[in-house]
Amino acid sequence: MASKTIPFVYLLMILMAKTDVDAVIGVNWGRESAQRLIPSQVVDLLLQNGVKEARIYSSMDDLLKAFVGSGIGLSLTAFDTTVLQDYNQCLKWVQRRMPYFNDSSVRRVYVGVSPFMLGLSNNKAGLKQNMKVMYNLQKALNDADWGRQVKALFSHSSTELKPNITKPSEAEFLDEIKPEMEETLRFLELNNAPFVVDMIPPIELEKYKLDPSFAFVGESTQVIKDVNGAIYTNIFEFMYDAYVWALIKLKAPKLKIIVGQVGWPSDCYARGNASTVERFFKGLLPYVSSKKGTPLRPGAPIDTFVHALTDENKTPNNFMRHFGIYRSNGKPKFKIDLTGLGRDIYPSSAKGIMKMPERWCVFNGNRADYPMVEKQLKYACKNSDCSSVSPGSSCSDLSPNQIVSFAFNMYFQFKFQDESACHFNGLSYITVENPSTPTCMFPIEVVRGQQENYYYKPIPKAKGHHQSPNCVVSLFLLSLVGALFWN
Repeated sequence: MASKTIPFVYLLMILMAKTDVDAVIGVNWGRESAQRLIPSQVVDLLLQNGVKEARIYSSMDDLLKAFVGSGIGLSLTAFDTTVLQDYNQCLKWVQRRMPYFNDSSVRRVYVGVSPFMLGLSNNKAGLKQNMKVMYNLQKALNDADWGRQVKALFSHSSTELKPNITKPSEAEFLDEIKPEMEETLRFLELNNAPFVVDMIPPIELEKYKLDPSFAFVGESTQVIKDVNGAIYTNIFEFMYDAYVWALIKLKAPKLKIIVGQVGWPSDCYARGNASTVERFFKGLLPYVSSKKGTPLRPGAPIDTFVHALTDENKTPNNFMRHFGIYRSNGKPKFKIDLTGLGRDIYPSSAKGIMKMPERWCVFNGNRADYPMVEKQLKYACKNSDCSSVSPGSSCSDLSPNQIVSFAFNMYFQFKFQDESACHFNGLSYITVENPSTPTCMFPIEVVRGQQENYYYKPIPKAKGHHQSPNCVVSLFLLSLVGALFWN
């Protein structure tokens, strides 16, 4: 049962943690996309927009080299924990990256991909292995005299919290992971490392059955009253203090919390569009920069990382493919002031981006062999990104023929307009007439960028726990294509 009031000693410790240090607004960038900006373009974009820190889902040499001398604080990711089995391997991992530690501002090393999801998927051995890697990496950093600057840690999500809470004071970690969580918290405290949380507000709004207006700072029609007079008017401070409460209940009331990921999709979601994302960040970023803090931590700076710099159309979860500020052509999708000043501005565009020729691959309308149309549609979507035609998305109003064309063109663009990629057993052709509609853009992608040095390890699904919203594409597409016979 949740505590009714904060124990006095913990409340005192929380209030004493108030600081005048400015909050950091960072940006995340990953490589789960068919068309990628090269690392130097990423660094240039961040510098143009006044971004002081970045979290990258990689630790590859080409990326680290690009950040050397930039002055941008960097958080790396050690994805493949299976090769970091013992201390010696972790020490080699650190030593290989020592030149970049010397010449760039590395802050953190994230271990694995949401390791506590393993613990929620009946894989405690996998979670324990990730914890061992984290301990050994930190020891290796300490032994290399980088432990004061660089911290090894995990990222955490609301999946680790008990569901069905109605206010932050009811929050606590799930019983099945509490022993490992307590051990992790003691490790973070010992090494003066932060507790990093990844927030995806559309998920939390659905999980806790909150009013949609609760997503937007300063606009909510819903007010939640909690113990000790705490009042919550937006999902960000609600979730932040839910984590504070969960930490209090495991005797870690002073542990710093960093928001390592927060964003809103611009597509593939019922309320996912550019104007909504713009509205979301217009309220959020000035709030985290204001030093207002939250009811439990008033005045505390909240370091916050915007997710993400670009769309990632190879992410396995379709819902997560549209969180980018930028399209693959380096143009911003909406206004956002990454300095936190709340200015009504578009971020700077990427320089040196070249588009492919203006041509598209489309369906020729031949309905004679429906099973073949179905087969080719499935193939195109499996090997590209058809999430924008799912219900509630930007291209959901296309006709069945247009949906097939959209899928064919996405595959064609994923293959950088290789003409052999527009065959589909004779069901397609290349055109220079733009098939886009007023609401749905058939994209032309950019010229081939850097495709090497890519590594992805999928996040395990936690059985029996809340999963993120996901665009259901395949059955929806097939049902519409089936309608071809009736048109």
